[in-house]
Amino acid sequence: MERTNSGEHDNAPPSPAPSSTGLEGVLAPRSQDQRELLVRLAAGLAHEIKNPLSTMSINLALMEEDLGKNRSSDAPELSPREKRVEKRVRALQREIQRLETIVEDFLRYARGGQINRAPSDLGALVREALEFVEPEDARQGIRHHVDLPMGLPLVMLDEGAFRQALLNLFVNSRHAMPSGGELIVRVRREGNFAELSVTDTGVGMKAEEVEHCFDPYFSTKKSGTGLGLSTTRRIVEEHGGTITVVSEVGRGTNFSIVLPLVVEIHSAAGARAEGAPADGGEDA
Repeated sequence: MERTNSGEHDNAPPSPAPSSTGLEGVLAPRSQDQRELLVRLAAGLAHEIKNPLSTMSINLALMEEDLGKNRSSDAPELSPREKRVEKRVRALQREIQRLETIVEDFLRYARGGQINRAPSDLGALVREALEFVEPEDARQGIRHHVDLPMGLPLVMLDEGAFRQALLNLFVNSRHAMPSGGELIVRVRREGNFAELSVTDTGVGMKAEEVEHCFDPYFSTKKSGTGLGLSTTRRIVEEHGGTITVVSEVGRGTNFSIVLPLVVEIHSAAGARAEGAPADGGEDA
């Protein structure tokens, strides 16, 4: 049975986002001043964590370099003890890199809301993001199937932020297909909205995983930070859109993003202008 998160749309404006809870509630304070303070605190925390991580990374690199210098022409191979040390050094380097990724993802999530939208070609942006992930996907045996129609009306996007949302989805699909598979990406017009569909033929998700997949720090991957999909949802909602997910274990997962086209934004603005009373238009 398919598992789904969120509802459907019928050419209606995206529904308001549910009230924030947990970390999302903490990272969405009511006043702008509170949010700016939180972002500064998050940046300071990230700085304090990254400094010792950087020092550790440099010293581990020096240790690895010293091990290499210990090799001689007579004994090009490391001793068993040196091999154990080298293995531990590399394990620590991987953990430091993972911690740095977690800190960067947290900071990116905390900084949310800093978007600058402009009329953009959604299809071109999707194509660009796919070209970026295609080499790694190909090495993993993942084939791309793309349907991006020409002439779609423009969408108001912050291209940098929305590119990050797309990459999060594509990388999530890659992780769901460790043995290869199909990545199917389509963009189509639905009335005054654009619908972007990202489907993979991966392992799929259980019902409880679908329910929580957008929650901050929820991840089914050992190496995952749990902020990729929650960041994607926040970016989509900051663009006035919605994101839904349908998944079935053993068959794959589909994410669907619905965004208002520029024509919808203009018509809504025009309707508000027509409904507003004219200056001096009230009867005496």
